Amino acid sequence: MNPARRIRDEIAAAIRSGEWRPGDRVPTEQELAARHGCARATVSKALGELAAAGLVERRRKAGTFVAHPPVHSAVMAVPDLAELIAARGEVYRWSLKAMRIETDGVAQCPPPALRVEGMHFAAGEAFALETRFIALDEVPDAANADFRAEAPGTWLLGHIPWTEARHVIRAVTPTRIEAAQLGVATRAACLELDRTTWRAGRVVTHVRQLFRGDRFDLVAEFNAGT
Repeated sequence: MNPARRIRDEIAAAIRSGEWRPGDRVPTEQELAARHGCARATVSKALGELAAAGLVERRRKAGTFVAHPPVHSAVMAVPDLAELIAARGEVYRWSLKAMRIETDGVAQCPPPALRVEGMHFAAGEAFALETRFIALDEVPDAANADFRAEAPGTWLLGHIPWTEARHVIRAVTPTRIEAAQLGVATRAACLELDRTTWRAGRVVTHVRQLFRGDRFDLVAEFNAGT
């Protein structure tokens, strides 16, 4: 078998079997070359093919790491990120950054609105930035909810039924601050999701979520004629 293909297949098998977990560091090119008795160029070719397949992530000056598989979400659903991340076997965490009441008209949400800003984490790494507005006239209990312990989206799905939703999805370049918070390059591709949900014609919440482009997919499945 071609040496590069053999190295590629062995690493892929270790990843798919769970022996190497997302975030694990792959041995260096020098270590792999010594282990397999081949040139570094052969190892580099194998790692390049694994990166193209989305199995590893090559970071300049840091090394090669097992990639985190992207989290998939149905386009027509309002997902709970905590459930989606946990379903992948990764540890989820929410970190509240700021919270205040806005009395002026903001975004798609009528005042008074509770503004909640925070970060979703998956497997210890930044997953998505969130800025959310909750209509307090429609959801007064949100003013007393503990959004340090629970993400507002999770809390809303558990307390307030929604009847309508509208998504706007864009590919965007993050600002310098956003890139630093997400741990990506300033010109990295990110996925921006703007969502407004209503209950019986009245706005419940409007949220902007900014995802790392390599960690999140929006998926739709449908049949012809539907």
